[in-house]
Amino acid sequence: MTPAGGPGDAPVRRSAGFFQTLKAVGWSFLGVRRRSGLEDDFQKVNPLHVMAVAVVAVLVFIVALALFVNWVVARPTG
Repeated sequence: MTPAGGPGDAPVRRSAGFFQTLKAVGWSFLGVRRRSGLEDDFQKVNPLHVMAVAVVAVLVFIVALALFVNWVVARPTG
């Protein structure tokens, strides 16, 4: 039997490091993940860390995309 979560239960300890959080965000960007990996992430990764890494990853992606577009547009045609 699984114990019911009550008010006296200890908080869940999240022990994921930076690279595991980065990996979880990267897999979510691709949209593919095994169920076992997803469940492992839910147990170990801190949601605030995921949000922070995701915001930084989106900003990096936008800047990289803008630089790539500027590079393509600036190339001489001929």
